[in-house]
Amino acid sequence: MPTVAVKLYSVFFKFLLKHRLQNRIQNPIDDPFGVSTRPEETVFAANPLFSDGVATKDIHIDPFTSLSIRIFLPESALNPPDPDPKSTFKKPHHDNPLSSRRNSYGVLTMTSPGSSPRDESRRNSYSTEGEAGANGNGAGSYRGYAPSMNVNNRKLPVMLQFHGGGWVSGSNDSVANDYLCRRVAKLCDVIVLSVGYRLAPENRFPAAFEDGFKVLHWLAKQANLAECGKSLVKVGGGGGGGVEVKKGDANRRIVDAFGASMVEPWLAAHGDPSRCVLLGVSCGANIADYVARKAVEAGRLLDPVKVVAQVLMYPFFIGSVPTHSEIKLANSYFYDKAMCLLAWKLFLPEDEFSLDHPSANPLVPGRGPPLKLMPPTLTVVAEHDWMRDRAIAYSEELRKVNVDSPVLEYKDAVHEFASLDMLLRTPQAQACHEDIAIWVKKYISLRGHEFSY
Repeated sequence: MPTVAVKLYSVFFKFLLKHRLQNRIQNPIDDPFGVSTRPEETVFAANPLFSDGVATKDIHIDPFTSLSIRIFLPESALNPPDPDPKSTFKKPHHDNPLSSRRNSYGVLTMTSPGSSPRDESRRNSYSTEGEAGANGNGAGSYRGYAPSMNVNNRKLPVMLQFHGGGWVSGSNDSVANDYLCRRVAKLCDVIVLSVGYRLAPENRFPAAFEDGFKVLHWLAKQANLAECGKSLVKVGGGGGGGVEVKKGDANRRIVDAFGASMVEPWLAAHGDPSRCVLLGVSCGANIADYVARKAVEAGRLLDPVKVVAQVLMYPFFIGSVPTHSEIKLANSYFYDKAMCLLAWKLFLPEDEFSLDHPSANPLVPGRGPPLKLMPPTLTVVAEHDWMRDRAIAYSEELRKVNVDSPVLEYKDAVHEFASLDMLLRTPQAQACHEDIAIWVKKYISLRGHEFSY
């Protein structure tokens, strides 16, 4: 059973959430621009320095809505590039047995007399007179990480993360979500893009779902713009001979009508969109599943983005025919069934409200492409979560059509046990994050199933 502290916090949490949901129902607001965070949300400021191993920055990517993302770039991106997976891989000899274990999470930096490549990369990345001078703002105008575009940088997979909050609360820059994304970025060795989608009831369905897919389109556009940017600095013929690139040409970028760069430098230097993973938390898992289905439908239109896997953490599924857990655990911890029904009423348009809505029930027919085309799906469920049975049933449907879709069930756990602020640092939450990293690395590793242990 959950601890007494969890039970007490659950009572307090449900009281506050019910009060907020009822206020939203009594005072409906229609705001096309939308909101992606609430005033009562405790947020964590972005920090473009690797102060704790992960640099972050916020980007507003849609001028017509409040859609934004927070990028989490792990410090491992400063390591030398991974060797070519097509070449024969020879395991390096290490005097220290612990070194080989570290190597499974990233290529070790090879140090040279005097300085290491990582030191050089970081030295070149922070604001210098060259970078500041290019911006025309004087020396020291920007103290964050700014990668060099004319060097061979290490490429990392990209993970799109969708936060929870019952459609009406939560944000991508909250303290809890910031901690979760930082930990996932370091454990999985990926660039995390946490999506700040529009919240209900200001923007009801399909706003949040469209925002999720819009970010995937934005990622594809960024990858293509980065390739175009590279062509601006390439000179020389195709016979192997080349001309040295001038220093001024190396700083050329694709800009918009206002002179601002259209290419996001962190993603251009370190992102590998061909290894894209989706991770959704609670209602964010519903968005992740929708984005995965839309990616399957889009096919080559999203090139070079390829969704290789998705992780659904205690998805926010429901249906008109109750499952065993929906009956037995209807009054469970944190998010009980009555509370979730209020959230769905705020999220779905009044003329479309149904517990068998395609966004709510994954088992209804006609939701999109055939299940056999879906990417590998890891489902995380909690023992004391009333939504667990429907998530497990969805996973079973995927397995019937030979989609890799394991289920990780955690004993004595509650809904959002691995993402709620109070529970984030518990041993069970930490173990869940590590389990997710082990499974995800099977599909993002350049060396096959190297991490499937």
